[in-house]
Amino acid sequence: MAIRLSMHNWMRPEPVEDTVSRLARHGYDAIEISSDPRNMDVADIRRLLGEHGVACAGSLALFMGGRDLVHEDVYIREASLGYLMDTIQLTEALGGTFVTVPCTVGKVVPMADPEAEWAWYVTALQRAQRHAANCGIRLAIEPLTRYETYLINRADQALRLAEEVGEDCGICLDIFHMNIEEADWKAALRASAPRLVNFHVAENNRLAPGSGAIDWSVLIEELLAVGYDGHLSVEFMPAVDRTPISDRHILEADDATLGRGMAKWLRDHASGILPADLYDAYTAQSAQTLRHHLTKAYARR
Repeated sequence: MAIRLSMHNWMRPEPVEDTVSRLARHGYDAIEISSDPRNMDVADIRRLLGEHGVACAGSLALFMGGRDLVHEDVYIREASLGYLMDTIQLTEALGGTFVTVPCTVGKVVPMADPEAEWAWYVTALQRAQRHAANCGIRLAIEPLTRYETYLINRADQALRLAEEVGEDCGICLDIFHMNIEEADWKAALRASAPRLVNFHVAENNRLAPGSGAIDWSVLIEELLAVGYDGHLSVEFMPAVDRTPISDRHILEADDATLGRGMAKWLRDHASGILPADLYDAYTAQSAQTLRHHLTKAYARR
């Protein structure tokens, strides 16, 4: 099976019908949908996906605000696990195959000793893994940069966690984060191949593919070489630019009608509310750039 093209929908809070329509217009195969199980109409989303010919690749568990699987308060840990369990069921209902699981974004200070936090994390994910297996879903642990979490930053850490969780628990890699944290991203990718479930893509500056320094031909060749046939899931996130030279006009997260958790999530990504025209342009550019390099890579094989 060939590598397919997907995109998140957390980068710009908007009605899901707007996002799905945009993805279809720009030729995406699928969406990696941001999980909000208690506020999503599954039947309506399934209808939208069917009408536009866009699949649900999987979902992204939004560990933000009060969601934290390694919090010192056991009640917060249990509620966070409940959210992950609901996300697994949502993903199954939408026809997805994986749930991406990052650490809590923006939490950069631990609350307990390393052994306790590791035990909490492994135990929670083992419980989630059993539920996921029953639903035909794979968990995909995602490393993030040190600026977003202190806990899982590199592929080797994610692999160790997945191995301790056991069964077919997988990982999700992100070339933006790898470009910062990995000494050798190619070696990290090769070591991760047996458990690689999903792959996020953005430039080294976290802009849309084609706006930075990443050699997409080399990356795609490496993915093909290790036998990866999942999704390239686009996740650009332009930073707020408050200087006189800015041409992005990104609104501050606090200026929009958002929940406190989502506003903090956007701020923790150094961003805000992307205007629709910029979001559309980045969505189109990402698809064009990645399709171009995928086509060339398959033609060489």
